[in-house]
Amino acid sequence: MMATSLPKLAVPGQPLAPVSSHLSGPGTHIHGGVICASITGPVIVDSSQSKPKLKSVLSVSRTYSNRNTAPTNSENNNNLNVMPTPTTTPTAAKAKLRYNTLPVVDSMVLTRVTRVQKRQATVSILVVLGGTVGSGNQDLAMSTSPNDNITSILTSAADPENHSSSEELRFQALIRKEDVRAVEKDRVVMEDMFRVGDIVRGTVISLGDQSFYYLTTARNDLGVVMARSEAGNMMFPVSWREMRDPVTGAGESRKVARPF
Repeated sequence: MMATSLPKLAVPGQPLAPVSSHLSGPGTHIHGGVICASITGPVIVDSSQSKPKLKSVLSVSRTYSNRNTAPTNSENNNNLNVMPTPTTTPTAAKAKLRYNTLPVVDSMVLTRVTRVQKRQATVSILVVLGGTVGSGNQDLAMSTSPNDNITSILTSAADPENHSSSEELRFQALIRKEDVRAVEKDRVVMEDMFRVGDIVRGTVISLGDQSFYYLTTARNDLGVVMARSEAGNMMFPVSWREMRDPVTGAGESRKVARPF
């Protein structure tokens, strides 16, 4: 059943609202009668483009804008409204502390692929989303959403122009061939699972050595969450093993994380 309120931030493939209540706008696509996000960014409901008593336009922006994300009077009367940009509130302050933690075993992390080899993929850890249940962060994990304060990080990480030597300052990790998926491990081809620049959600399975952590994506909710096609367009997931370019229509193989 579709949620009664929209998220402040959407990731590619995330269901937002049924087509019966909204129109699909920029940054979204329709799949199975549901409007889904095609890119990562803040969710925007625009009533100005539609006539009274007609559907509002639902879109996803690449950047935050106070003008676009602030709710209008008509949006305040609608259950599906746009939340304002997070500011320096106590909740936001807690979330910032949460993301400044070191990775531990069972931590969920967002990473960017920097190198793909035959036996493994090398990634840079961008965000530590949380620790183990017994690490003392459980209350914080329950009180904040992982998607609330990482918009700028993901937007910057997905832009090829921002890939630079700053990777050397981040924690490095490896995704080994046998840790990519839980089935048919011997048939995994790393080039079909990940590409350089992909944003990957994984969990830490070992602290490894002094140079690398070890991650796994062998769960349905783990894998590629953001990726650009060979043409440079942001893709959306169509299955657990394929993402598609909305402009060219071409599909590319990936180990895709299950959308929210």
